[in-house]
Order: sequence, then C-alpha cells, then structure tokens
Amino acid sequence: MKKLIAASLLGLLSFSTLFAQDKTKPNVLFIAVDDLKPLLGCYGNTLVKTPNIDRLAKMGTVFLNNYCQQAVCGPTRASLLTGMRPDYTKIRDLKTKMRDMNPDIVTLPQYFMSQGYTTSGVGKIFHPSCVDKKVDPQSWSVPFFFAKDSDYANGAPVKKHYQSPELKALQVTEDAANNDVKGKKKSNKEDLDEDGGSARGPAFECLDLPDNAYEDGVSALIAEKQIMKLSKENKPFFMAVGFHKPHLPFVSPKKYWDLYNREDMPVAEFQDHALNSQAFSYQYPGELTNYTGVKEFAKFDKNDNNEFKLAIDKQKELLHAYYAAVSYTDAQVGILLNTLEKLGTLKNTIIVLWGDHGWHLGDHDMWGKHTNYEQATKAPLIIAAPGLKPGQSKSMTEFVDIFPTLCELSGGKVPANLDGKSLVPVMKNNKVSVKEFAMSQYPRKMPKGDIKKEEGKGKLMGYSMRTEQYRYTVWMKNFTSDQPYSADKVYTLELYDYTNDPLEKVNVAYDKNYASVAANLDKKMIDYFKSKVSK
Repeated sequence: MKKLIAASLLGLLSFSTLFAQDKTKPNVLFIAVDDLKPLLGCYGNTLVKTPNIDRLAKMGTVFLNNYCQQAVCGPTRASLLTGMRPDYTKIRDLKTKMRDMNPDIVTLPQYFMSQGYTTSGVGKIFHPSCVDKKVDPQSWSVPFFFAKDSDYANGAPVKKHYQSPELKALQVTEDAANNDVKGKKKSNKEDLDEDGGSARGPAFECLDLPDNAYEDGVSALIAEKQIMKLSKENKPFFMAVGFHKPHLPFVSPKKYWDLYNREDMPVAEFQDHALNSQAFSYQYPGELTNYTGVKEFAKFDKNDNNEFKLAIDKQKELLHAYYAAVSYTDAQVGILLNTLEKLGTLKNTIIVLWGDHGWHLGDHDMWGKHTNYEQATKAPLIIAAPGLKPGQSKSMTEFVDIFPTLCELSGGKVPANLDGKSLVPVMKNNKVSVKEFAMSQYPRKMPKGDIKKEEGKGKLMGYSMRTEQYRYTVWMKNFTSDQPYSADKVYTLELYDYTNDPLEKVNVAYDKNYASVAANLDKKMIDYFKSKVSK
C-alpha cells in the first residue's frame, strides 16, 4: 500500500513543467513559527502585541480549534509537511530521519514543484535532525538559504542565540548544562535543545539591538530579497519562511520587551496536576532547565512526580520573555506582508501561518510542550487565499489538513490517501465543520513497577481525541495505530470535559457520571484505530 501511495504521489512529479509558465496560479507564502501557541490578538489575547499576524488574520480564515499531531517539533513538522500522521511517517522523536522510514514520501514543497512552482526556503521548516542535510534538499528547487555570519548586524550570535558581550567573551561553557538538577546525565533527547545539543546559556536575552542581530531578523530579510527575485520570474513560487522564536532561549531586541510590563504577565491559573491523573502524563521541564538561571528558582518533587513548582517572579520573567519573542516574530511577519504588498502580489498569494504546536506556560506545573494536554496540542493556523472572504472557524482542524487545503487552493489535484481533509469548504463558509475530532499522540513509558517481561520495555503511546467538548486519551501498551487494536493493550484512560472543566483539573474517565460519554468516545477511538489499519 505504501508503494502504491508513493507511486501515486510521485506520478504528480512527472508533470513538473506543465504549468511552468503559468503566472495565473497563486503564489504561496508558507510561514512556520517555532513553539508559537495561539497567544495572539486574533485568538482573543488582549495583552499580546501582534499587529502583523492580526493583519493577516483579517485577510484570511483563523482556525480557532486547530491541533497538532504530536507536540514536539520533529514529528509535528514531518506530519504537517507530508499530510500524514506520525504513525505513518514513523517520526515520533527528534532523531529518526523521515526518508529512512519513507524514502519516497512526497513533501508539500515537492508537490508544488510538480505543479510548476519554484520552491524556496529559509529558516526552520523541517526539524533539522529529522531530515537529510537539515532541510530535505529534494524539497527545494532552489538551494535552501542559510544565514551567513556577515548577515548579522552585530556579528554572528554565540551558539546561534546570544549577542551578549559577556557570553561572546566566554563562548558559553556547556559543562553544567549536560547534567540535570539531580546530577544525572541527560539521556532524553526531547529535553535537549531543538538543534540536538544541550543548553548554551541563559533562558532569555534582552539587548538594545536591531532585529537582524538575531536569526529571525536575518531570515526575514533573506526572504524579502528572495520574494522580490521570485516575483520577477515566469513561474509561481512557494516560499517557506521558518522563524525560531518564541522557541527557547527567548531572545529578542529590547524594544519588544518594552511593549510589556512585567507585573502584567498572567501566570497560569491552574498549576497542579489534574485529579485522578498519572504522573507520566506530565513532562518535567528538562528543555527549560537546560538553560541557566531557571532551576535554582524551582522546588523539585522528591518522589519524581514531574513536579517543578517554579517561583512566581521567575514565571513572570519567563512570560515577559515569551511575549517579547512573540512580538519580535510578529514584526518579521510584517516584513513579509509588506514585501508582497509593495510588489503588488499580495492579492495573488496564498498565505499560511502556523505554530508547530502549543506550549505550557506554567499550567499543570509545566513549561514546554511534550504532552497530550490542551496547551501543548492546540496550535495557531491562519490561511488567506485569493477570492475568499476572511473569517473565523470553530471547526475542529488538524495540521494534516494543510497539505490537501493548499493543493485545492492552488488549483491542483489533491493526492489520494492523505490523512487530512481540505479546509476550503470551511474557508468558503465558516459555519461548516469538516470533522468531528482532531487526533494528537505522545509516547511515554510505564512506571517501573508496572513493566512486565511480556510488555517489553513498557512503552506507552497516548492517543488523544479532541472533540468540541471533550478530550479522551487512551494510553496503549506497546502499540501504534498501524497495528490491529486490542482492548488488552489499554493501560489507562483520561477524559476531560472542557465545558465544565476548561483548565483540565479533573480526569473523569472513570467517573460513573461520565460512563456514557466515555463509552461513546471509546467507540470513536476504536473506529479510528480500525480505519488506520484498513488504510
């Protein structure tokens, strides 16, 4: 079946010159933002300053209930960029390479090449450790752009992040960062920096520097120049621009910090684990504590329950840094929109902006992603397209829906067997719903005491179904959805009712008052598993 799917998709590539001179086809600006949760004005946040993304929202459709397939960079990006879920791509971590698992899988930019587009990219699009040469070279008809040291206004940042003179002088030693707070050497790659190494320095930086002192400011200027060049050619273009912030470390120029008052920063209302939940569902913030100036402000649980308990003042400081980083990236989005407008191509360009997953900003005592909870799985998605009116949609949507949506919007044929659905019907009529639920997943390990020999290494995969009102998560033992479902592989369940419990305070999976709800959702989950195997 995989070979048939690959052959079908690759067959599209044979038509790469069919539309080579077709300037009537819309261009595509594809904007990826790392670790951006729906903390935006267009999603109802009244504190954050995001005028440029809000401007884009007024041009297109804001998908208010959009979810990623796995809340960590490598898997979610591989899934989004292929239109296939993690159990098909086999990318469920930050080290497996996409084409080692699926050599002939067709990516979204490859598809657009097959439709006569020039495909070009800069910044973080794929996760670098999950593809060949950090960018998947066959996805780009123009060699992928990388920032040069000379592109930076203040010289290249130390370890890609910092402009601090003190850090430049020290070159940021990494000795202490290679060990966690308990003195154990880190082995969980998810806790490491997204580039695959351990921490380089502080969790944030605030200096009075121009935007292009940091990588995202440089990427925006490279993209601006490339868009201007591509607009003069005879082919439509697919321009992918990946911004790193607000990913850790939260570095941004001082002017973005000055947009906010530290005392106004809203700490999470609920900072405990949910009643009736298990500790393994949560994530110790190893990624955050790799950076200096954080863990000395936390109180760690001696029973290893993944509890962190960060001091409120430090929480506000990190929130301030995150908000500033969001506004910094928003300014770079403005450069791209202004470039299209000046060129007169804004109205003939499909623009999609997405954050690859959400981020816990202290809720449930967590800082980071790596979970199946709402704040990690819910992610922003905005799509603007020529001829379609702006609006907001409450339909459940997923990142696997982006691939078929862009195919249809550009006038191309949607490849068969993609896991997502086109969102064009929603964009034409915001009251339409294209699906009943969204699916996310995340791997864990059983508590040591529960691991039995016949259960191998005690691997768990949590499959989380988000409907309009509920989140139903089934933790499965040594199982992935490409295998036949068996009830004896169910380890435990979680169920949250967002109407009565929007902050996920109580797991009601085993509450007799929710028995019929759980049974109904369980049937939907089993049907979902069966559909994956039959496919």
